[in-house]
Amino acid sequence: MAQNVRRWMTDDVLAVQELARSFFTDEAVPRRAEWERLGGVEKDFWRKAGSLGLLGASVPERYGGGGGTLAHDLVIFQEQVRVGEHGFGNSMHSGVVAQYIEQYGTPEQKLRWLPGMCSGDLVGALALTEPDAGSDLRSIRTTAVRGDDGYRVDGSKMFITNGSSADLIVTAVRTDPAAGTRGMSLLVVEADRTPGLRRGRRLAKLGQHTSDTAPLYFQDAPVPVENLLGREGAGFLMLMRQLPRERLIIAAEAVAAARRAVDVTLDRARESGLFAQQHVRFEIARCATQARVAESFLDDCVELALDGELDTATASMAKIWCTETTGHIIDRCLDALGETVAHDPEFPLVRMRDDLRVQRIYGGTNEVMLEVVASSL
Repeated sequence: MAQNVRRWMTDDVLAVQELARSFFTDEAVPRRAEWERLGGVEKDFWRKAGSLGLLGASVPERYGGGGGTLAHDLVIFQEQVRVGEHGFGNSMHSGVVAQYIEQYGTPEQKLRWLPGMCSGDLVGALALTEPDAGSDLRSIRTTAVRGDDGYRVDGSKMFITNGSSADLIVTAVRTDPAAGTRGMSLLVVEADRTPGLRRGRRLAKLGQHTSDTAPLYFQDAPVPVENLLGREGAGFLMLMRQLPRERLIIAAEAVAAARRAVDVTLDRARESGLFAQQHVRFEIARCATQARVAESFLDDCVELALDGELDTATASMAKIWCTETTGHIIDRCLDALGETVAHDPEFPLVRMRDDLRVQRIYGGTNEVMLEVVASSL
């Protein structure tokens, strides 16, 4: 079958893709069982990824990054998915947190934090979700009161990717609770310098067992004024500007998973002889078609993003279509192969089903995405 021509896959992006594929195949796959036992990835793996340029690929070289674009980030995240590793939190670290600092940080903040993030010495997290505030960021209650000695943060955050291991935590807080969204700010919390920050235990989840996901609790936690990201009161605006990128990353990972699901199913069907059955062949053909359509839509969105033209509604469409299509493909592939694999927790499709269900929830639930799209019509 002819390969889809992807304009954004330039020679240097392809080189990064090949490097990432080899790295995750050789270094991540053999360690998955140990990471599942630990509930997270060890720091030496972060540093090894950093030494190869797989962290902060789109961060400017002067700050220790690869000097590439979003395209370089995306192929790294996709190759991680293609080997079946959904827990290593680099897409949050490099794709989201590093971008907040690079886009909104002062020159001093960038020099202070980005080189460590690109080397793997510093791990980043984004703390938005709270017990009573998920996709609706307007409901955030964590406060930061400014005094003579800086800010004092009080509140709690839930389901934080890289939560128990993060060194830098970009945290959404209310600096002026009476001002609504104009009273929201972003603080960079340095974990080892913040008494009053307590990390909860790593959470057991349906899937993504290698992902470090944990709650964070702030009690009169001091954060210096120089750790304010951007200007005070601009936090909500910064979040809204960056969310399309996060949703595009989720869509890209979903497409990589859809392609893997088709490949795994095709290989198993041929090995077992099931591919000789017409209804199995047709089901796999249907899934391959759906994956190709999702990939084409993703490619259009990546081109828009690289040109600075990806709007919130289109990014939301991409997240809806790609994550829901991937979920459908995995279900249909499991049905096609039948009960010989459907109850095997170690079979790749079963693991993918559990690992990827959350894609329709995090980054803003798909129901919220539908509201964003409807509001744009």
